Amino acid sequence: MEFAVFVTLPGLVILLTAIAFADQILRVTGRGKRRGQVSSTGFEQLHATFSQGKQNELKERQSALVLRDDEEDGAPPHHSTVDLTGGRAVIRLP
Repeated sequence: MEFAVFVTLPGLVILLTAIAFADQILRVTGRGKRRGQVSSTGFEQLHATFSQGKQNELKERQSALVLRDDEEDGAPPHHSTVDLTGGRAVIRLP
């Protein structure tokens, strides 16, 4: 009977809230060694169920994780460097 409650939408919200509470307790006591929160993923998926914009955001985030991010993308040619904090630019001519 309890399983039937968690299959409904209010039951899912109650289950996600209980998981979020347990997740926070584990992180405070030091037993949770991970950086992210499991509960936030569940709430984002629930939000994406009702919001098309959130679905697009999650798809974009997933595709960004797959794409490779090279340090040299968008950099000047011939390995020139610009240090904005130091106020210095090195331009190497071919």
